[in-house]
Amino acid sequence: MLVKIHNAYRMIVAVCDEDLIGKKFEEGNKQLDLTGTFFKGKEKTREEVIEIVRDAQTEDAIFNIAGKESCALLKELGVISDEGILYVDSVPVSLVLA
Repeated sequence: MLVKIHNAYRMIVAVCDEDLIGKKFEEGNKQLDLTGTFFKGKEKTREEVIEIVRDAQTEDAIFNIAGKESCALLKELGVISDEGILYVDSVPVSLVLA
């Protein structure tokens, strides 16, 4: 998984499955564009992602998640639920204000 942290008025943590970077998905009026730099972060192990997410939760962060592996992990950590996942061309995506 790739993780990129953006510092704005709140910390924004972007987590994405590495194999999705550089791709664009469309379904009806929904679009997921992973060709830019927003999700293009550093490769992290599962354990590193868990640590980053847990730390960010204490900072009142925003999470942007894209991909099956990334969404599954954040769901496992209790950050997102099935109801908070949107699918674009079978790719799960979620946005969470922690």
